[in-house]
Formats: sequence, structure tokens, C-alpha cells
Amino acid sequence: MAGQQGSMNNQTITRPALDVALAAWKECLAGHGMASESLWIFSENLCIEHSRTVPGSFRFGFQTKFTPTDDDALEIAYDHFCETDARIVFYRLGSAQKKSVCILLCDPWFEEKTARDGFERRDDWKISFHPGHPGDIEEVTDLTRWVRRVKRDRAFHDFDFGMALETVEEIRLHGRPLMPYERMAQKMLTRLRRILGQQD
Repeated sequence: MAGQQGSMNNQTITRPALDVALAAWKECLAGHGMASESLWIFSENLCIEHSRTVPGSFRFGFQTKFTPTDDDALEIAYDHFCETDARIVFYRLGSAQKKSVCILLCDPWFEEKTARDGFERRDDWKISFHPGHPGDIEEVTDLTRWVRRVKRDRAFHDFDFGMALETVEEIRLHGRPLMPYERMAQKMLTRLRRILGQQD
């Protein structure tokens, strides 16, 4: 996979079906000695906390207890990303429960990332694989820790290009992500319905 680099301008891009891409990802993980079974998470599942031992640094965990993912979430995210011209990245964060905890990313920012950065490229698919390094990622089950997680004022990270479950739900309901003003209007309408419901 790593040897398939070349000029993207002169290459025809054909996105594979999700099951084909997942098979290649599984092969990549196994080839690096990682657990080949994946546990897929989204932005809401990330749990970033201030490090207790290293001042100014952060520790990364995840949870699926408080914002569980639907079975079709990965497929919805992948199909939407395939409609763009940006590079898709299958990204492993660490291991937990004898599985590789992974997140699907997409952005042109990854276009210049190569094997030196830990990315194995499939330029014919415009997809990259990032198996990462051996090591575990903590699963957080304490609600207080997740509520108090760091949401801003931190360094930029690769996984910031992941999709939110909220966006997955918008695509499921509307066929596309909502624009910011549409999202605001939707929230206001929901609040209004609650108020009217309480008055009734």
C-alpha cells in the first residue's frame, strides 16, 4: 500500500465500496501487529482530559456509553466523505477490549501526509491508512470525566477532521449535513415545540 504514491493530478480516483476498504484496513492493521477487529468511534466519543502527571499536556480516551453509535454510522460517514474530493483516512487511536479503536477522517490537509508521518497511501482510492503505534487507549465509563472533558483550548490534532454523530443524524434525516444557520433554526424549532408542548 505504501508504494502506491504518485501524481494525484494524473490519476483516476475510484473510491472502493466500504467493505473493500475495510478489508484493506484490516490487512493493514494485521500487517503491523495490531488487532484487526475495529471499534469505530466519532467526535462525541472522544474524551480528552488534562494529564494528571504532565502539566500542560493531555491524555486521550474514548467512551461509547454516553453517546453510542448506530450500526450504520460508519457507512453514512464513509458515503458522505466519498462524495468529496478530499482524502479519506482510516485512523487507529489505540487498542481496547482486544480491538483497534478507530476513527474515520477526511480533509485535504492529509494530502501531503506520507509514510514518514505514519500514513500508508492508496492514491488510486485517495485513501490513507494510519495504523499508529502499539498501545492502549482508555475507555472512560465515568460520566463526570466525560462531561468535564476538554472541548477547546488545546492543540490541533488529526482526529479533529472526524465526523460528529450529530452530523451523521443530519445526513440520515436530511440527506446532507445542515448549514450552521439551519442547525440553529432546527434547535430553535425544537425548543419552541417543547415550550408549546408544556403549555398544552
